[in-house]
Amino acid sequence: VQLQASGGGLVQPGGSLRLSCAVSGSRIFSDDVLAWYRQVPGEQREMIAIIGVGRGTNYRESVRGRFTITRDNGNMMVYLQMNNLKPEDTAVYYCNVEERGQNYWGQGTQVTVSS
Repeated sequence: VQLQASGGGLVQPGGSLRLSCAVSGSRIFSDDVLAWYRQVPGEQREMIAIIGVGRGTNYRESVRGRFTITRDNGNMMVYLQMNNLKPEDTAVYYCNVEERGQNYWGQGTQVTVSS
């Protein structure tokens, strides 16, 4: 299973970005649990959004109400819509697929929130 994340960039505080993650090689994508993580240098990678098989979602408290995770099973995509971005959202963002107990990671995309 391979993942390719995209959509990061530089945005001003209050702005929006939409991250995309294209998944390939999965034969049971609709049964996979999908998530977005982020990592700041020197800190642990943290999960910020997760979407299950039944499309139930959960979010880290710091992003709840601002970020939305969605999935497109037909095209094997997972998205993260990020609104009202704050400087503390600056990080490298990673998509994650959990399939049959195995975790797969994309390469990460940098998001920088700065004026």
